[in-house]
Amino acid sequence: MERMPSGKHPASPFTPLDFQLVLLRRMADHNPDRVEEARRGLGVSLADMREANKRWQAMVRSPRARGAASRYRSVLGAPDAVVTRKVGDLDCEAWLWPVPLWPDLRFEVLLAPNGAVWNEWLVRAPGAAGPPLRTLSDLTPWSCTVDEAARAFAPARPLEGTAPTRWGLAFTAPDGEGVRREVVAEFTWGLLQRVAVR
Repeated sequence: MERMPSGKHPASPFTPLDFQLVLLRRMADHNPDRVEEARRGLGVSLADMREANKRWQAMVRSPRARGAASRYRSVLGAPDAVVTRKVGDLDCEAWLWPVPLWPDLRFEVLLAPNGAVWNEWLVRAPGAAGPPLRTLSDLTPWSCTVDEAARAFAPARPLEGTAPTRWGLAFTAPDGEGVRREVVAEFTWGLLQRVAVR
């Protein structure tokens, strides 16, 4: 796996590896142990992850910031795949990039017909089999994406997230004894982080 030397110079280019650290940084609030393991697997320090997130936030908030679509292309390169998605009556473009941390997932940027970014999150890679989602016990951290949970436990009601990169879903799911429970699932960058049973 690609490794980043500790203490990267702040002026060095923002890389796809840096972007993975940004994804992890947002997930650390819910799953610090998983994030720590992933960070170590990438061979980077906690300081590297913090620095990558700081630089990302600076890029996003800069008065001279390029549009979100251009920013992702500059950081991640040309999309690995471009597919058309129907959203209502509109034909939208979805740009997909591989994410080495999660080989079965892709980072997706969904663009409106006018080029504006409507959504940016992790989705299952085309052709990859998602996990079987039947009961509460299947809803483990990092096991599924927003759309997979919404389909498996329809009808699901979207909930406003606590931050721009967070989403929530409310639905019912059976426990191990088949009793249906009210559930709130929380996602960061589209990936399941935790489930609360009401």
